[in-house]
Amino acid sequence: MKGAARLRVGLTGGIGSGKSAAADLFAAHGAVIVDADVIAHELTSSGGAAMPALVEAFGPDIRDNTGALDRAAMRQRAFADPEARALLESILHPRIGSVMRQAAAERPGDYLVLVVPLLVEHLDRWRPQIDRLCVVDCPPEVQLARVQARSGLAAEMIEAIMSTQATRAQRLAVADDVLDNRGDREHLSRQVDALHARYRSFVHKN
Repeated sequence: MKGAARLRVGLTGGIGSGKSAAADLFAAHGAVIVDADVIAHELTSSGGAAMPALVEAFGPDIRDNTGALDRAAMRQRAFADPEARALLESILHPRIGSVMRQAAAERPGDYLVLVVPLLVEHLDRWRPQIDRLCVVDCPPEVQLARVQARSGLAAEMIEAIMSTQATRAQRLAVADDVLDNRGDREHLSRQVDALHARYRSFVHKN
């Protein structure tokens, strides 16, 4: 992807940081959004392309009553067993990456935002594919409160998920751009407005 005519922005952040909110704001400016989470849900839906491999790896009980991946059960299993998590990632990540590359190549626009939750954790894979790395940042306690409010997950489960992700310091250390999302949506929106103008200037300068 790097070196293509369009600017490629990798958007990432920890769980509960506000990646989706930031992506929605970029989309409102006309940016092309390709979201790894959306693709993962498609791949693991009933009849999804990843389901046969997942059933083969984990057994038929990982399906819910619709035939889709039982995400709650899979989450519990993956975060209790590092080997299960590694196997899950080995099945999903290459498929997600392939769909994202195809979608990026097919969708026109001034700049492209690739929303990748584990971008920093797999930086060697993603860095050659993006021109800018944008981190949505907030303190861990804000992440925890947001995830509890939206999902009802126990604090222990959220902390277990956070422990498998890059730390706040690790994300900030490799960021080209940072969106401070400890405040309200208007605070985030103003920052996205400024970054949108900056990204557009990069595109039209070249």
